Order: sequence, then C-alpha cells, then structure tokens
Amino acid sequence: MRNKVVAKEAAVSHIQTGMTLMVGGFGQTGTPLMLIEELLCQGQFGLTVISNNVGEPGMGLSRLLEHERIHKAIGSYFTSNPVVGEYHLAHKLDVQLMAQGTFAEAIRAGGAGIGGFYTRASVGTVLAEDKEVKVIGGETYVLEYPLRADVALIRAHKADRLGNLVYRKTARNFNPIMATAADIVIVEVDEVVDAGMLDAEAIVTPHLYVDFIVQRGQFGE
Repeated sequence: MRNKVVAKEAAVSHIQTGMTLMVGGFGQTGTPLMLIEELLCQGQFGLTVISNNVGEPGMGLSRLLEHERIHKAIGSYFTSNPVVGEYHLAHKLDVQLMAQGTFAEAIRAGGAGIGGFYTRASVGTVLAEDKEVKVIGGETYVLEYPLRADVALIRAHKADRLGNLVYRKTARNFNPIMATAADIVIVEVDEVVDAGMLDAEAIVTPHLYVDFIVQRGQFGE
C-alpha cells in the first residue's frame, strides 16, 4: 500500500475548474483551511461547493467566494456569512438551501449508493417546491436525492501513511460522510504517523476512502 502523504500543491492540483467539491466543517471548526487557501492560490473557478456553510467574511470558503471562484453553493447554514446573500442577490452565486439533517443524509446516501430517500423535513415549505411527495403511514414525505462530488476536501486530526483517519471532538462534523461521497478525497491533518500506530478503535475513516494526505507544517506549509 502506498504512502499517501503529498505536498498541498500536488494534492489540490487534482481539482479542475468547474468541478463539484465537498468541503468539511461547521463554521470554521473542522474546515480544511490550508487546502482552501491553496485552491485560492491555484486559481480554479466555476466551482460548485457542497458544504454546511460558506465560511465567514474573509475566512475559509468565503475567500473563494469573494474572489468569484464559486458558482454554486449547496448547504444548510448560510446566514453566518452575509457575503453569500449579497452575491446571491447580485446573481453572482446560485444557492441551494437544504435542511441540515437532509443535507447530512443526502451526503450519506451518496456515499452508500442510495438512490434517494423520503423525509418529512421541508414539507409545506418553499424547499419542497417542485419535488416529489409521497404519503406514508398518513404522513407526507418529500423525496430527496443523494449528493456526490468530484473531490472532497476534509479535515482530520491524525492520519497514518495509509490514510486511516482519527478526528478530534466536534471537528469531526461532516468530514467522515464526505469522505465516502467523492471520487477523490484529500485530507488535511495535524499529524501523520506510521501504519499501525493509530488505535484501531479510534479510526473513523478507513484508508480505502482517502487518496491524498496533506500534513500541516510539512513541505513549507
């Protein structure tokens, strides 16, 4: 099995203009900030970003948005960044809002190969407009489809060189499910250890899901 630790430049170069990205994080917690900065430096644009939120003004994903690199944002909590609203009203950003539980389940479904699922969330709201509905057990449900991406940028605490990942507390958030739902997975970590050094019971994301590891503080970061 190969050593998956690479420089940030090499990892991020796998992202192409127009791709769909999943980006982990809740607010700035568990967000791969170093990978986002490298993406900003490399200049890819026309991106669709699937993330809980689009950073905060001047921070995280908002840096990409403010440089007009993001074409569409799919997420559930955009109110933490007023720039999202400004760009959307100016017709510079397409926004797809989802209930947070639906958002998480759509990503999980994308990773699990599930073709769709019914949920009561959003019934009777504008989020359910033009969507298929079904009555099950006397309750109305809305059909939602899975989410997948070309590349996932995720954040973990530790990795071994094979790509097994350990997370730290609430920084785990959406990162593990995003690692299952993208064609290429790039992870930013604080520490890399040799294979066999991680507690097997602490591993959340197994190495089969991870393609590239970038360690903070290495290769000049």
